[in-house]
Amino acid sequence: MLTGQLYQDSDPELVAERRRSQQLVDEFNATRSHAVIEKLLGSIGAGSWVMPRFQCDYGYQIHLGSNSFLNYDAILMDCARITIGDDVSIGPRAQLLTALHPIEDHEARRQRFETAAPITIGNNVWLGGGVIVCAGVTIGDNAVIGAGSVVTRDIPPRVLAVGNPCKVIREL
Repeated sequence: MLTGQLYQDSDPELVAERRRSQQLVDEFNATRSHAVIEKLLGSIGAGSWVMPRFQCDYGYQIHLGSNSFLNYDAILMDCARITIGDDVSIGPRAQLLTALHPIEDHEARRQRFETAAPITIGNNVWLGGGVIVCAGVTIGDNAVIGAGSVVTRDIPPRVLAVGNPCKVIREL
């Protein structure tokens, strides 16, 4: 999984890691404890905070910079690394989805094989509510992604981008 190769999510080691993560996620969502989110995530910078209801697969693949904010109902499927820069604001019900499933090979899909690709969010980015960021996407520094957008391709720095699929509207 970590190398981008095909894997099955039913692998016993991955199942155990997701169970550990889910226990911490449940504890965080019940308590809002910063100490719990620090145990769950790979790293969290000073001044950053996460609102409940937070969901993730593993936690340790998520790296949140300083002074960043994840609003209510964030879903971060971290089968690959998710890097979120400093001073990032992520709106409610945003989804960062690193998992990929075979498109051409229906038999591999039936057997629940998948791969994953990392997501990188630059510094001072704002993702509006309900934004979906797909596997392998990088969003450049100072970009703004409009609410409800589905980001399927890289977004350059200092732009406003919106829509499904998300497209650059103008420079900022």
